[in-house]
Amino acid sequence: MGRAEAAAMIPGLALLWAATLGEAAPNPPRLRLSFQELQAGHGLRTFRLERTCCYEALLVDEERGRLFVGAENHLASLSLDNISKRAKKLAWPAPVEWREECNWAGKDIGTECMNFVKLLHAYNRTHLLACGTGAFHPTCAFVEVGHRLEEPMLRLHLRKLEDGKGKSPYDPSHRAASVLVGEELYSGVAADLMGRDFTIFRSLGQRPSLRTEPHDSRWLNEPKFVKVFWIPESENPDDDKIYFFFRESAVEAAQALGRLTVSRVGQICRNDVGGQRSLVNKWTTFLKARLVCSVPGVEGDTHFDLLQDVFMLSSRDRRAPLLYAVFSTSSGIFQGSAVCVYNMNDVRRAFLGPFAHKEGPTHQWVSYQGRVPYPRPGMCPSKTFGTFSSTKDFPDDVIQFARNHPLMYNSVLPMGGRPLFLQVGAGYTFTQISADRVAAADGHYDVLFIGTDAGTVLKVISVPKGSRPSAEGLLLEELHVFEDSAAVTSMQISSKRHQLYVASRSAVAQIALHRCAAHGRACAECCLARDPYCAWDGAACTRFQPSVKRRFRRQDVRNGDPSTLCSGESSRPALLEQKVFGVEGGSAFLECEPRSLQARVEWSFQPAGDAAHTQVLAEERIEHTVRGLLLRGLRRQDSGIYLCAAVEQGFSQPTRRLALYVLSAAQAERLARAEVAAPAVPAGPKLWYRDFLQLVEPGGGGGTSSLRMCRPQPALRPPTSESRRKGRNRRTHSPELRSERGPRSAARW
Repeated sequence: MGRAEAAAMIPGLALLWAATLGEAAPNPPRLRLSFQELQAGHGLRTFRLERTCCYEALLVDEERGRLFVGAENHLASLSLDNISKRAKKLAWPAPVEWREECNWAGKDIGTECMNFVKLLHAYNRTHLLACGTGAFHPTCAFVEVGHRLEEPMLRLHLRKLEDGKGKSPYDPSHRAASVLVGEELYSGVAADLMGRDFTIFRSLGQRPSLRTEPHDSRWLNEPKFVKVFWIPESENPDDDKIYFFFRESAVEAAQALGRLTVSRVGQICRNDVGGQRSLVNKWTTFLKARLVCSVPGVEGDTHFDLLQDVFMLSSRDRRAPLLYAVFSTSSGIFQGSAVCVYNMNDVRRAFLGPFAHKEGPTHQWVSYQGRVPYPRPGMCPSKTFGTFSSTKDFPDDVIQFARNHPLMYNSVLPMGGRPLFLQVGAGYTFTQISADRVAAADGHYDVLFIGTDAGTVLKVISVPKGSRPSAEGLLLEELHVFEDSAAVTSMQISSKRHQLYVASRSAVAQIALHRCAAHGRACAECCLARDPYCAWDGAACTRFQPSVKRRFRRQDVRNGDPSTLCSGESSRPALLEQKVFGVEGGSAFLECEPRSLQARVEWSFQPAGDAAHTQVLAEERIEHTVRGLLLRGLRRQDSGIYLCAAVEQGFSQPTRRLALYVLSAAQAERLARAEVAAPAVPAGPKLWYRDFLQLVEPGGGGGTSSLRMCRPQPALRPPTSESRRKGRNRRTHSPELRSERGPRSAARW
């Protein structure tokens, strides 16, 4: 197939994928808040150091009430309550000779030959383990942080530096993935200067260091490590395993498909000490399986291949956490990201299934049908599953089989068989994920915070859909936490303080997990928000406290149905009638933008002097836009009351009441002369309006409603998609399309 034929197929493939995904447009959040709005009214706080970038490593210490941050040439200790205050900073640059060597090796001395702190771990009660790139000389140090809450400490022992090879990457562009268990560090890194020898490495502690087989593509094939977790297997600690999550080039892919990237989960036993005669100082229990996140379709599955991040959400059973993972797609045709959820039992089931096997270079990968030696490769030496006390006691055939068959044949599928939440064509890619389990009135819910490469954080709730374990993700909020739209590189949650900490290349941000007051001032609005952190208490939308029993508490996270919960509630302020004036033959724009971006707007019309209401339908003269109703070619019979209602989840609630008065040209001219002749009044109401209002509303005065004038003009164009994007939730609409909102009075021509 030539390039022309391939290019011609792209639109068709894009349509096919869109049909498979069932998403013609990205899901809108219910609430979108800009950086300025978050700063002004929702407590967004930021921290940055001068001439410093790349805040990649975050560590929440609930005991000390501190957030530890690793960045370029620096460490910082911040207050969990307010990262902008009580900050302690510590410089940790690379030595001058290391920077010069780095520069001689062809690296940029200003952007690469620095010490980029890549990992932070709590080592003991008084010290942290910190590792950085060290200008392509990986190095680690123990940082003293003390244990006194009232006097935070941050001290680096430069005389006790550790070799960081196998712990931290050389290259600042590489991610670090590691976990500290006891005094042992398990990490997935590139162990050489050129970034070609990728390894899963165990270091520190008393046991010998172990690594994967070097330069064997069956074990690791150009991997990108993402996350590492320690997960118990049973009550016996000898069965504990370390799980690595990464993506790599697939060795099992058909050559006709070219280079194919897949996501993996790998396992090793904590008590692995290597083989006796073969795989000496190498892992003997390493296995890996494919991690699938795809949308099933008639013409084939749509795969999200690129694993970006994984969050382990612990449960009461430490052996059965949930794994929330974010993926993006490697497709050049469409842009998309997805969240898939995995059960640990499904992961273990894949490692207990058949091994993948290939006889020769021309054969396909198949399920191994021969005899599997005992003990089964991948099992830990313990009394739980056998009589072997050490991996050095494993028979040679077990070691050889493990060396030649690290790949499992079966893949790990997500819960429900498809993504929990996905966005296609949204203009951003998911990069990070954190989760919080929240107790609500009708059960427990997992709230996901998803970082993107556009400097935003999405707040998504997992809601049961039909019979368990099927669930769907509902997008509640989109928060623009970084003014420069820098990509989110790390996220941490403080469940104790209900705070989220977000890192990017440019800064660290802190934002609360909930903004209950932003959902609205009515019971229905609070209920429709479906935010498990929030509930209606009879007077306002406030933080939900499971332990506090209130008579008027209203919350329905599962269904978001206010029809029964909020019946009889009269908390919503009465709608003020706002006056809008137009001239015959001209245009008028009746603005109405609901608080929720997921609501649908319906308009009804009550003609002047008539009690009946009729629905306003689109026609040649009337156009419904996302920000209001545009009326062209005004007629006198268009005068009347226009009521705007927001419809969401089948529930309708009025949001604006507008009185439109269509004037004749003579009346408009009289108003113009009155405005020109009006004396300058420094303050207070413009009383001359009262004379004009007598023309159209006998007995009317200035009142408290707003007043607007629309002059005859060619038909107004509705807002463009770009203006909608910029104006939504910011209320910064253009003067030509804005109706006054406050108690002021104004006339516009």
